[in-house]
Amino acid sequence: MFDNIFVERLWRTVKVEEVYLRDYQTVAEATWSLGRYFEFYNHERLHQALGYRTPAEVYGVAVGTPVALLAPSVPAAVNPVTNPSKNSQIFV
Repeated sequence: MFDNIFVERLWRTVKVEEVYLRDYQTVAEATWSLGRYFEFYNHERLHQALGYRTPAEVYGVAVGTPVALLAPSVPAAVNPVTNPSKNSQIFV
């Protein structure tokens, strides 16, 4: 029921922050510029509703160590993330 609200807000933001500021000359230019904007929107732009984090951070697609590798159940001495020695063991 609320899906439309979020989509409308997204498109309003895209228009205000990207589309209205550009004078696209071709469809290819618009496609490229919008693709660049969505990369920024998802990976760099902080969102108030997400606690001033990016969508990539919140939904686990940010560049960096996957959340699963930071599990506290794996001791630091054998965690390849914190101790990447070639003798590290991984427990499953």
